[in-house]
Amino acid sequence: MIDRTEWNQEQFNALLPIISVDLIEMIAVKQNVSEEEAIIKLYASGLYADLEQEDTKVWHYSTHMLYSLFEQEQKTGVIEYPGV
Repeated sequence: MIDRTEWNQEQFNALLPIISVDLIEMIAVKQNVSEEEAIIKLYASGLYADLEQEDTKVWHYSTHMLYSLFEQEQKTGVIEYPGV
């Protein structure tokens, strides 16, 4: 029998790099910055701190929703997660 916690962690470990790349590309395009600058912005954000923790389930959000939350944090300094 598969341990649900183990399965979620494996799924998370596989998806986080993909989510991060998609989000970095979106930041670069929408904010007209280099990918390097987009990486720096994302990794310095509170959103990314939450995103890299599997138990927050932030990684379940779409790239568009994550970008919207990223923008919100940049503008207001606060992230209000939907449904929380």
